[in-house]
Amino acid sequence: MEKHLAIGADIGGSHITCAAVDLTTREIIKGSVTGREVDNQESAEVITGTWADALREVMSVTGVEKIKGIGFAMPGPFDYVKGISYIKGVTKYEKLYGLNIGKAISSRLGVSDDLLIRFMNDASSFAVGEAWAGSASSVVRSLDITLGTGFGSAFINGKIPVVDGPEVPRLGCVYHLPYREGIADDYFSTRWFTGEYKMITGKEIRGVRELAEIALSDRIARDLFTDFGERLGVFLAPWLKGFGAEMLVIGGNISHAFNLFGEALEKALKREECDCQPVLSALKEDAAILGSACLLDDDFWKSVQHALPLM
Repeated sequence: MEKHLAIGADIGGSHITCAAVDLTTREIIKGSVTGREVDNQESAEVITGTWADALREVMSVTGVEKIKGIGFAMPGPFDYVKGISYIKGVTKYEKLYGLNIGKAISSRLGVSDDLLIRFMNDASSFAVGEAWAGSASSVVRSLDITLGTGFGSAFINGKIPVVDGPEVPRLGCVYHLPYREGIADDYFSTRWFTGEYKMITGKEIRGVRELAEIALSDRIARDLFTDFGERLGVFLAPWLKGFGAEMLVIGGNISHAFNLFGEALEKALKREECDCQPVLSALKEDAAILGSACLLDDDFWKSVQHALPLM
């Protein structure tokens, strides 16, 4: 029997969300979406055990015999070829350092080697999902960004991440590029909003959602969103033009406040003579699940393998 289902697993800083995906229809199987909260400070045994529990629940919906494999959307640093985590120096998943995640999950699930386990960068997985079945499915070239606790990004050409060459930055992403007094990740993420608001007002806010809720009555909050959109457009315009991107796809938690920064972003792009159209993610949280499941599509796998060592 030909196996046409795959599990896509999105590994976040404090959660795993996974689901079965039909590789033929490019749709998530109804009733298969499963999530678990994860204590990222726990031992490797506890973390991988929680992940395995979520994956096992998905398999109970579809039956393991129909599953071709599992694709993981993983944050880095990570060896996406060998499946080994090299996360360290941050406050998440440090106990996984040096661990072969694929072998650990296989052991936990008690599955045979026939069940393939593959890995891809989480931002790239989001972008592939949008190109495969979301907002960017109608274009060839796109830049996909996720705005949240960090500044994720991926350049896509023909549904494949572009991670090297003269058209894209090193690693095929923009978070590490120098910007003002630091790097782009410092200024296009949640901590910029919370830090700026506290510096100006002396008040603590929990995140961008809270800031968006008070924006209608708080001029300082509104101005921060306008400034954010303006700077984001100016920063991205040279890369969008150089890559020939037809679309800028925006996801992540900050994207929910697009009504507060989108107009400023669009004006900045036009002023920079960049015709690329910004759009919101159509798939949202499902994008990384679909993108990681795509690793089990034979044609995609053949095309993306060369890029994995450079992610």
